[in-house]
Amino acid sequence: MSRKINWGIIGLGKIAHKFAEDLLLHVDANLYAVASRSLAKAESFSKQFHSETFYGSYRTLTEDPKIDVVYIATPHVFHYENTMMCLEAGKAVLCEKAFGMNSKEVEKMIAKAEEKKVFLMEALWTRFIPATEKVLELLNSGLIGDLKTLRADFGFKADFDPEKRLFNKKLGGGSLLDIGIYPIFLSLLTLGIPKKMKASAVMSFTGVDKSVMMLFDYESNQTAILDSSLVVSTPGEAWFHGDKGSLKLYPKFHQAKQISFYKDQELKETYRINYKGNGYFHEIKEVIDCLKVGKTESEKMPHIFSLNLMHILDRVRAEIGLSYWEESE
Repeated sequence: MSRKINWGIIGLGKIAHKFAEDLLLHVDANLYAVASRSLAKAESFSKQFHSETFYGSYRTLTEDPKIDVVYIATPHVFHYENTMMCLEAGKAVLCEKAFGMNSKEVEKMIAKAEEKKVFLMEALWTRFIPATEKVLELLNSGLIGDLKTLRADFGFKADFDPEKRLFNKKLGGGSLLDIGIYPIFLSLLTLGIPKKMKASAVMSFTGVDKSVMMLFDYESNQTAILDSSLVVSTPGEAWFHGDKGSLKLYPKFHQAKQISFYKDQELKETYRINYKGNGYFHEIKEVIDCLKVGKTESEKMPHIFSLNLMHILDRVRAEIGLSYWEESE
């Protein structure tokens, strides 16, 4: 595929705006169409980002033969439905995190992508920013020796509105799926699948978690201490402690631009690593690179990684007693 890649965007909220800005930075990306349930919103978004067309229906967008790949930025409770619709239409998909509401949904999404032989990837943009790549390089180099402990937090004070996404159970609300996924992602990327897990949560009267604290244990006596919160602002740091030193991924770690190396509690070196645009450019590049050579999944964010991530989220939800409406029906 030598021509530009035609993108469609479904769901035109805040993240979609940042994503569209970064699409404009890639020479091989063309924002072809956008869709919202509100035609006026789709038209406004289209004018702002100069898409070639716009639709007031998600399905109509997926039926456009000129679209190569669809970026799905709807609330995560709709990710499964929207992804399956796109895959059925033969469209490649980049779907926002959390990939689905549970591992059963993710399994079906992957199976459908394999059946249709089309590209599918979770849009967990932190995986692709240069700081994450640098952390993996430093850990693999043995700079801090054997990794023993990961500590990572993500918290901000959200305005409470039971009808909006963050606290609305019908929209898949709660800190875990919205921001707790980031420290869990980092633990899976660097430590793998935990052997044992403990978790506790403070719940909202709307039935979703306001905050979660997690402790993961691994076969090689490693630990991960993770937390997320929608009620307090936390530092947003990630610390990797090894037997020869430590690495600090600066706040907010999911969009870090700086890493420091400490030995014997003394700062030894600092790495400053910027990302392009809003940071979404790097996952856009990964998708385009994959599509250009006919890949159906990314080696950096393969299907099995997203499935394992969702399995861990399912296990945490079981620990804290959180289930969503579509699972109980």
